[in-house]
Amino acid sequence: MEEVNTEYRVHSYGGEKWGDSRATDYLSPDFGCHQDDISNEGFLFSKYQLKEQQEEKISDYELLNDTRVDIDSPPLETCLEEIAKLGEIPPVISDVEAKKKKKCPISLAALELLKNYSGGVKKMMGERVKEPCNDKTSNEANKLSTDEILRIAGTRFIQSSSQPADHVPSMLSHPFESSFYGLSYEETKDVELVELLLSCAEKVGCQQFERGSKLLNQCYQLCSNRGNPVQRVVHYFCEALRERVDKETGRNIALSLLTQQQFDPDKAMMTLKAQHYAFHQEVPFSQLSLFAGLQAIIENVAEAKKIHIIDLGIRSGLQWTILMQALASSHESQLELLKITALGTTSKHLIEETGERLLSFAKTMNIPLSFKILMVSDMSHLKEGLFELDADEKVVVYSSFLLRSFLSEPDQLESVMKVIRSLNPCVMVAIEVEANHNSPFFVNRFIEALFYYGAFFDCLETFMKRDDENRMISESLYFGQGIRNIVATEGKQRKIRHVTIDVWRSFFARFGMESAELSSSSLYQAKLIIQKFSCEDSCALDVNAKCLIVRWKGTPILSLSVWKFVQY
Repeated sequence: MEEVNTEYRVHSYGGEKWGDSRATDYLSPDFGCHQDDISNEGFLFSKYQLKEQQEEKISDYELLNDTRVDIDSPPLETCLEEIAKLGEIPPVISDVEAKKKKKCPISLAALELLKNYSGGVKKMMGERVKEPCNDKTSNEANKLSTDEILRIAGTRFIQSSSQPADHVPSMLSHPFESSFYGLSYEETKDVELVELLLSCAEKVGCQQFERGSKLLNQCYQLCSNRGNPVQRVVHYFCEALRERVDKETGRNIALSLLTQQQFDPDKAMMTLKAQHYAFHQEVPFSQLSLFAGLQAIIENVAEAKKIHIIDLGIRSGLQWTILMQALASSHESQLELLKITALGTTSKHLIEETGERLLSFAKTMNIPLSFKILMVSDMSHLKEGLFELDADEKVVVYSSFLLRSFLSEPDQLESVMKVIRSLNPCVMVAIEVEANHNSPFFVNRFIEALFYYGAFFDCLETFMKRDDENRMISESLYFGQGIRNIVATEGKQRKIRHVTIDVWRSFFARFGMESAELSSSSLYQAKLIIQKFSCEDSCALDVNAKCLIVRWKGTPILSLSVWKFVQY
């Protein structure tokens, strides 16, 4: 690993260096993915069964409310300038305070967010035009990423916003205009499309709904949910802006409510659908976080005879089939009992189905498995006494994209963390979206979400065809719904809330938790996945204060962290 300031970027791990690690041998990226030597009929995720299944009150809570918010309700331009500032947590404002300060968000302060996102555009574009490409392969390699298109559009938007009202645009007046000659026709159209979207968001943020609606109509004509990544992500942001306008003006409100009620991403993830499996198999993020996280668990329970895993959101249970394979392949394992307690507040029947599949799979692996379901009406009713704990078992807590769902319910988040602390697990593994989508200010959330989802759509373009049905479903239902919730809703209706690892770290510290360093084996697992997908040039691993940050072309996507409890 190469040191970069206080962070470390994982560049490469030679197999010869880590080959002696027994823990690594137990957990291979091939488990549950391409393992052909397991012929048991009960193998839950075998290639045969998969074909079948494819058809089928916190006092300082304000810290979790927003990590980059200016006191004066910043405009769009400032948000774009501020968004890339790292290691800085300005004063925090709650949703209630934000409403009191609500006004048209047009000020130079808000330009900071976009300005930082557009930083380096002049240098980047200068390098671009110096290296013209003729052959198709070179042109593909030299094609601007979605993030770069967004940054260029942000730069142009800032420039136009900073001009006097009576200013007549001129090519000579734009400091980056000469560099734009290097853009292809498609890239030029994409930049213009994003500029138009930013103008829409600005008008909507200023509550100029008539003007915003007209701009939205223009956007709709240029974007497409079947086009390139820029056109696709703009399409879903247009839908979100339209829903926000409808809510603010009272138009088509019934349709907006119906759209929200029709699909629940968290509930949908509780069953293994074709698009879930396709995403797991074809996009690196799922496998990357899963294998690195399970490696950390194995290392902490390696000598335990009884293991008790408390899963805060079990979903399809894929992660535990992989763990069982790893445990079964360990020649030193003397496991007497693997107990899994699945925590839930709804859809008990779906959790029961997951339990049945896991019990069936455990038999094929000769793993003694006990599966328990703990249902509560909401997490504020969670108590330590509800868990069946044994003195001689090692307890592990696993949370995959679950804690963020409690950010709109601080009392429930408080309750969960207090109970976890009382259980005193040997380790807690947490996987979360690494982004700041929890600002009480619309413009902040809009810009943060645009760059985050832009990177995700760029990634999907790399690994899945544009007309892939599973990609279309994932973008429309899962990412599209997330974008609409972040952009179009406020208050407790806004369920999709994400905060960065810095915020979680400060929050966890209140409960006597400190991050544990990821082992070389865990990092090696993550590196193996990147090599498997041949995306070393795009997918980067950063270890920031012991927590693993996964980036796509520079944009943080998710965090994986391991936590242990210290004495007060």
